[in-house]
Amino acid sequence: MAVTLEHPERVIALEHGELSSRAAAEAYIEKICFKLGPPTLIGAELEWLTVQGECSPSGPLAAPRPQLTALADALGPYAPRSIAPDSPALSLPGGSRVTIEPGGQIELSSAPFAAAAQLCEGLTADARMLRDLLESRSIRTVSAAADADRRPKRVLRLPRYRAMEESFGGIGPFGKLMMCNTAATQVSVDAGTDRGEVTARWNALYTIGPALVAAFACSPELRGAPVGAWASQRMRTWLRLDYARTRPAAESWPDPVAGYARWALDVPLLCVRRPDGVDDGETGWAAPPGATFADWLSGALDDEIGRRPELGDLDYHLTTLFPPVRASGHLEIRYLDAQPHNDWTVPIHVFDALLSSPAVVAEATAVAAPIAGRWLDAARCGLADPEIRAVAVELLTLAAAHAASPAAAREIESAAERCRSGRTPTAELASQPADQQEDRP
Repeated sequence: MAVTLEHPERVIALEHGELSSRAAAEAYIEKICFKLGPPTLIGAELEWLTVQGECSPSGPLAAPRPQLTALADALGPYAPRSIAPDSPALSLPGGSRVTIEPGGQIELSSAPFAAAAQLCEGLTADARMLRDLLESRSIRTVSAAADADRRPKRVLRLPRYRAMEESFGGIGPFGKLMMCNTAATQVSVDAGTDRGEVTARWNALYTIGPALVAAFACSPELRGAPVGAWASQRMRTWLRLDYARTRPAAESWPDPVAGYARWALDVPLLCVRRPDGVDDGETGWAAPPGATFADWLSGALDDEIGRRPELGDLDYHLTTLFPPVRASGHLEIRYLDAQPHNDWTVPIHVFDALLSSPAVVAEATAVAAPIAGRWLDAARCGLADPEIRAVAVELLTLAAAHAASPAAAREIESAAERCRSGRTPTAELASQPADQQEDRP
């Protein structure tokens, strides 16, 4: 879609990849993080935990994590370059690309589609092919949002993840747990036609977030997490691991485009890439503690880093921000647990319906307004909180009424009934007859 800016005079020339000022950096972020145009496309990212070998009677995750060489061998030309540097990293036939997460989780990132039904069809085909590729080397995917059996262990030895682990490790245990022992279902949507529509869609996604976190929470157990009963241990890790990076004051932004740009520059640096891309094993990519990108841009880190940031550094910094909804040209909705079996289609249809028109966006925002900001309550209590459950049911009922197809409406209605009864997605699957359940984890 076409990229437009309402205030082109703010775009200051960037020469030789250098950032001349904070104003230039903010204008650049606005331009690349919020690509404006009619909202027509939808995409998704699906993550699975992985195991090597047969599943144990003691649990599907009792088996070890796969070796990276085994993953690369199984994936062949579809292997990402993070584990196979010479791989062509081809997309699967349905358009999805494969990536590997730090703990060996495997992810499918879809192509963008004009219709949610097409997206689900493409992802279903690619997920089936991915599973077959992995099983050729005795690697199995597990549809779980949190690893309740294995200690967190990072198998992807890239300098980015080393720096991330070290940074989060100075805060508490949740960083490594998030990196290695959790999986999510993410949905991506267009930002909007203009700044007004972007604001409405952004605010809606944040306002409805707590209710949908509760509606799709299915990770009550996480190995290594501090004691506590949580409906979504996965979301708990995100809320606890690095407040400045994961929980922006988004609800208070009258203009998310400008607000996000300002916020991004003031988030502490997670890492600083070396120009040669090498991790020397000593200083690595570690950033000066507490220093922000704005500090680096202003020259305050000249002694520590020895150079000023360029556009590539800003692009990379933006990938180290993890708010519940991230601006990446489109809007990435990052707050839902990975869903069991093929139930990931349900949240895709829900977001597609709730964002289907400005009127529905406004109605969804109004429905969820009474519980806006209750992220911790939603992650901790889930559907056991009566107010959150009531809003979740009302939102899903609204989504069913505006679904793109009768089949999508039936899926959403079933989820609404499940929420009305207070059942989690995994409990709902377990209650179904054996022949309706997934035959493999």
